[in-house]
Amino acid sequence: MWKWLILALVGYVLYRMFMNDRKKSGEDSKKEKEHLVATGDMVKDPVCGAYIDADSNITVRDGSTVHRFCSYDCRDEFLRRAGKLPEKTGGDE
Repeated sequence: MWKWLILALVGYVLYRMFMNDRKKSGEDSKKEKEHLVATGDMVKDPVCGAYIDADSNITVRDGSTVHRFCSYDCRDEFLRRAGKLPEKTGGDE
């Protein structure tokens, strides 16, 4: 009986330690992302909202503004919304 009680207690303590560690690592990565956005090392994709490297090669220049994208799909969607690309058709498959 005591063995099971001690085993359950040790299991609970290990579980709490593991979950607390995961929570801290999530907070650290969020702070790091906020720092990169604040320093201009990361920018937000205007279509899907993903944060990407500010040196991304997938760009569209709109006057003096340069928009950066996480993928060519997001770039094409941006151009479609701006009226610079024709709408997608479903017959390409």
